[in-house]
Amino acid sequence: MKFKATDQILKIIKNKEQIRNFGVIAHVDHGKTTMSDNLLGYAGIIAPQAAGRALALDSMKLEQDRQMTIVQANVTLLFEKAGVEYVVNMIDTPGHIDFTGRVTRSLRAIDGAVVVSDSVEGIMTQTETVTRQALEERVRPVLYINKIDRLIKELRLTPEKMQEWLANIIATFNGLIDTYAEPEYRQKWKVSIQDGSVSFGSAKDRWGFNIDVMKEKGISFKDIYNAYADGGNIDELAKKAPLAEAVLGMVVKHHPPPHVAQKYRIPKIWKGDLESDIGKSILNCDDNGPAVMMIVNMAMDPAAGPVAIGRLFSGTVKDGMPIHLIDSKREGKIQSVNFFMGNQREMVGELGAGNIPALLGLTEARAGQTLASVKDVALFEGIQYVSEPVVQIAVEAKHPKDLPKLVEVLRRLTIEDPNLVVKINEESGETVIAGMGVLHLEIASSLIADAGVQIVTSQPLINYRETITGSCEPIMAKSPNRHNKIFMKVEPLAPEIADMIRSGQLSEMKDKKEIATILRDKGWSPDEAKSVMKFDSRGNVFLNGTKGVQFIQESADSILSGFDEVMKEGPLAKEQVRNCKFTFTHFVPHEDPAHRGLSQLSPASRRACLGAMLSAQPVLLEPMLGIEVRVPQDMIGNVASVLSGKRGKVLDMQQKGVTSIVTGEVPASETFDIAEIMRGQTAGKAMWNTHFKAWTTIPKSIQATLIADIRKRKGLSPEPPTADEFIDKE
Repeated sequence: MKFKATDQILKIIKNKEQIRNFGVIAHVDHGKTTMSDNLLGYAGIIAPQAAGRALALDSMKLEQDRQMTIVQANVTLLFEKAGVEYVVNMIDTPGHIDFTGRVTRSLRAIDGAVVVSDSVEGIMTQTETVTRQALEERVRPVLYINKIDRLIKELRLTPEKMQEWLANIIATFNGLIDTYAEPEYRQKWKVSIQDGSVSFGSAKDRWGFNIDVMKEKGISFKDIYNAYADGGNIDELAKKAPLAEAVLGMVVKHHPPPHVAQKYRIPKIWKGDLESDIGKSILNCDDNGPAVMMIVNMAMDPAAGPVAIGRLFSGTVKDGMPIHLIDSKREGKIQSVNFFMGNQREMVGELGAGNIPALLGLTEARAGQTLASVKDVALFEGIQYVSEPVVQIAVEAKHPKDLPKLVEVLRRLTIEDPNLVVKINEESGETVIAGMGVLHLEIASSLIADAGVQIVTSQPLINYRETITGSCEPIMAKSPNRHNKIFMKVEPLAPEIADMIRSGQLSEMKDKKEIATILRDKGWSPDEAKSVMKFDSRGNVFLNGTKGVQFIQESADSILSGFDEVMKEGPLAKEQVRNCKFTFTHFVPHEDPAHRGLSQLSPASRRACLGAMLSAQPVLLEPMLGIEVRVPQDMIGNVASVLSGKRGKVLDMQQKGVTSIVTGEVPASETFDIAEIMRGQTAGKAMWNTHFKAWTTIPKSIQATLIADIRKRKGLSPEPPTADEFIDKE
């Protein structure tokens, strides 16, 4: 089956039974892109002998240089099985933890996932993270175990031992499905060798098989073993059992076609009315219904501008069609409808539901948004990211004349990667980029340099957060004209409720009664539950605890604007505030509306919030990273001493074959030079990765100096203010 032209695909694409949408997910360096190369070679998109070395889907120069995937790549392939042709839409995703945001978004567009695992390393943290994300989106996983040649060459296992070793990996993977899948899919989605939902192979050597291929071609583990023995022929094996047949065969057999998948995925990811006409059209993946599409990725094309790539859940998109951007309430027009063949875009004119179109001409669109041909469509569920931006760098243009260009490049980067946060400080004029980790920021800086802007970057800085550990009695603050008094108290907010606010389960958009019910269930008194004035998305809440006071309704916005300012910049070091519950207990306004406007009430409320926080034992929080280190056994002590020297600690040790796995935690601020120290201490034998774990209180011994450092950096006086500066006496 050689390369077939686009029109061939367009003939089949109308029949939903013959479409499959799947993604490749795994831990970093377990061989996703090399495997994807095999599939492209098989479909004739790249020369078969280059497969495994071309890394065609790593089309950015940076990806080729660093030998790692940074952006997700989309491809449409043709595959024939038992005389039936299938159109397979594939997304290759990054494995490094700093780019999980891209994996999360890609999962929304696909119905099945091929999880790639290294045969020697087995299921690792990141494999677990991405599998958990897939199961939460109701994406069905199948398992491909790669680098089987390592078991023979490095561990020298016999065929019998090899099967035992692989059975262990499969059991661990099924353990993940047991833990994270919803009850109704737990048994249905487990993988097993018997039904062909597990494949084995070596992407580098281009061979692979599962039970179906074994039966069809008469191959056994013994043949694999012989191919790597003296005088064995690996190319022969690759011809007899090409990897692509095993993987795509597995996809076609176990992954559902779009119209089947949408019936059970939509109730989970779309919150609209499933009984309405639009709801039915989305559930049934109907070509003739209104067009509804969710964008999962924005790519910048140098010639054509932004390209919006996403999953079309219902209807048909055509060239020249007007479309509504539901989130931003704007209208746009589709210039042309395309899909991706490798890194080439093919123009197709129109595509029906269940596909992954790439649309040109929507300059206002952003990843995560909903597009529709009709106006009133419920939005898709917000995408839940696993970690949040914790590291930042300051960036400035080397030559002032490049400033406009720098702003343009940053704008382009944030379109492509919503997890990159760019903040421009109005006062000092400094531009700060925040990202998931040091690597994420390195890549962003090199992309800016590639765009021809010379920049100077600061040392990476850590984002901190502020919160309180105690509570305070109501305190009073007056407005600048001394005519309005605001009374405020604060206490810590239960972490469970703060998480619900951050994830959007509690927000202004929700119905008041529904909010009150949720809060009562969590142990709030009925009065408190009814009195929420505002949820702050960082995980704070503002309650109205006043009784029978005039003018509250009309002053609410002014009072809340003061609260918002404090949540953005807390009293200790102007870092964001989290997990605080403010109660506004009493209000003495001036009779005349001219004396109680925004300019009076906002500063009063700001002072009240700051004074209350400073009276309730405020503390600074720092991001704590989980770290997993693989080292030879005799080096465990060295790893433990590196961690303890970095204010970290060891939580657990396990042994897997000859290596040991040390799990621990370490503060993010201590990880910038951890690479040099770890290499020095373990003679370069340690492999490790970190992931964001939690916000933890900074030890008392270093809190004061740290606050002074942050304040100096921000151009403030080193000493944080005291509560008395904001609290007014009668």
